[in-house]
Amino acid sequence: PLRYTSKYSESVRREAEKNKSQWKTMGPAKVAVPSPNDFLQKRSKEPKPAPKKKEEEGEKLLPLSVPRRTYQPVIRIKKNFIYKNAVAVIRGEPKKPQHFCVDTRQGDKYLLEPSGLFPKYTRKKNYGVIPKYVTRRNEEMKRKEEEYQASVLEQLQEKAMKTLSEEERTNVLKALKKNWEEINRVFLSLPVLTDTTYKKMHKQELELKLQQLEHDIAAIENHKTVYIAN
Repeated sequence: PLRYTSKYSESVRREAEKNKSQWKTMGPAKVAVPSPNDFLQKRSKEPKPAPKKKEEEGEKLLPLSVPRRTYQPVIRIKKNFIYKNAVAVIRGEPKKPQHFCVDTRQGDKYLLEPSGLFPKYTRKKNYGVIPKYVTRRNEEMKRKEEEYQASVLEQLQEKAMKTLSEEERTNVLKALKKNWEEINRVFLSLPVLTDTTYKKMHKQELELKLQQLEHDIAAIENHKTVYIAN
């Protein structure tokens, strides 16, 4: 049997050839080669701003102002808020807990302090009054302190300093000089060779006594008024 042939096949073929372009399958016939000078530049596709208006006739621009010597620019210091907040948290006082009262199963709560159920000691009759035992203890401590001061003053008066008279000062000075002469005579009579430990110690002891006597004699001679303790 003959194959089925549509009666619209010729019209479809003509329509396809009519709408078919030359470059749909084989590419464009002739394409102009782009020039190497026409390359895409940066920000070339962005909209360009309007050109600035030139100085109008009769109007002149103000001259640039030079800052004075006393001008100090504002320097903005960059703050470290993380460190600042950490220091504030460390040095800050902790929040004091508040007393609540829960009266329902759902967790409804209210503050106790303004409700009147929380006891306030500032409303007591004896609030701010010093207890009697503290007053007695303070009085006893004060009395003991006064007795101690009186005893110290009495001891100081007993051990008060007195002034040496001129006659006593002269006698003491003579006695010191006589003692120095005796020790110096003993020191000069020592042997030249100190080859034993006893001789060395004896010589050092005499030297220390002479130095002490010389110091005492110089102190009494340089000071006309001498005080001694009873």
